[in-house]
Amino acid sequence: MGVNKEEIVREFQIHDKDTGSIEVQVAILTARIKHVAEHLKSHPKDFHSRRGLLKMVGRRRKMLRYLKQNKPEVYKEVIAKLGLRG
Repeated sequence: MGVNKEEIVREFQIHDKDTGSIEVQVAILTARIKHVAEHLKSHPKDFHSRRGLLKMVGRRRKMLRYLKQNKPEVYKEVIAKLGLRG
């Protein structure tokens, strides 16, 4: 992958033992999505990877919806850090 998973966790974690908070999960999924999207640019007929990408995007969308409803200020921070939404 492009960015190391530990680096992503370190950047988005809430406290020093945090590895599974919703913010960290969204950040890791975003990195995986970017990686698979790059793969698909050079392998456009790889439909199995495309399906995996669509599943990851759907999972991230659900997590972001949860964040937006329950922690709107954190949602805005995560969106800004990851460069999502326009």
